[in-house]
Amino acid sequence: MGDDGVGIHAIEALQAENTNEDITFIDGGTLSFTLTDVIANAENLIVIDAAELGQRPGVVKVFENEDMDTFIRNGKCLSVHEVSLAEIMDMVTLTEDLPQLRALIGIQPEKLDWDQNLSASISEVMPYVYQQTRSLIDRWHT
Repeated sequence: MGDDGVGIHAIEALQAENTNEDITFIDGGTLSFTLTDVIANAENLIVIDAAELGQRPGVVKVFENEDMDTFIRNGKCLSVHEVSLAEIMDMVTLTEDLPQLRALIGIQPEKLDWDQNLSASISEVMPYVYQQTRSLIDRWHT
């Protein structure tokens, strides 16, 4: 779905450069409720996804911890999947296994059409998305 695939594009690039064995990259787009166990067992969590930010295409915002919880519960994450991130996080919260540190890197999409490629405005901000992801990882692992 075009820019809705921003997360998989990001994790593929980040995984290719990763040398830290403590970091696991998962394409959660089709895993549905099975993600609850993955998230519950994670010490920390970073989600990279298209999000309705009410901004111009390509704007990137980072929501951490409670700010992430509030944002996803307001239904702003865009998803063509059967289960929303908010529903999965609610299930993990019920088990009291929510990762201590968590963040959503939300990117305002330009197009959500059937396409495997990102729009130009999203492709341009991908280096910033990678930098924000690395920054969270570095800050959380010091």
